[in-house]
Amino acid sequence: MKKILLGLMLLGTLIGSQFVAAAADLEVNTPAITAIKNSMQARHTQLGPFYSSGAIGLTKDGLITVKDANAVPLAQRGALTGLVKDENADRSKLYKEIAVANGHPEWQAEIQSTFAGRWIDKAQSGWWVQDAGGWTQK
Repeated sequence: MKKILLGLMLLGTLIGSQFVAAAADLEVNTPAITAIKNSMQARHTQLGPFYSSGAIGLTKDGLITVKDANAVPLAQRGALTGLVKDENADRSKLYKEIAVANGHPEWQAEIQSTFAGRWIDKAQSGWWVQDAGGWTQK
């Protein structure tokens, strides 16, 4: 009986997550969202070489991380750490703002999960991405 109940709860969670992703307007735009996207776009040109070198990668949770600090000269590591921190802060704010703009702040985790898949799907060849099995290079 416990297994059946647990299975039903899991199924409800999965169906609920798919419903949220389907129901949420991920292209919604507000001044806050525009500002976050602009900040991320400006930073992307700085992050590009680090993606290409394998120093950073896209995580399965919709963020980025320093994957191989040794791929970056010591003098640039502090700057890279700051860029990653700023990017992740903007990504977290973006997920929150999209959920709020949809009138459902409780959808933030599902929106983040949906974006995680989108970022990984759009990653350029040679970039490192993380999935349930670990790190792979596209």
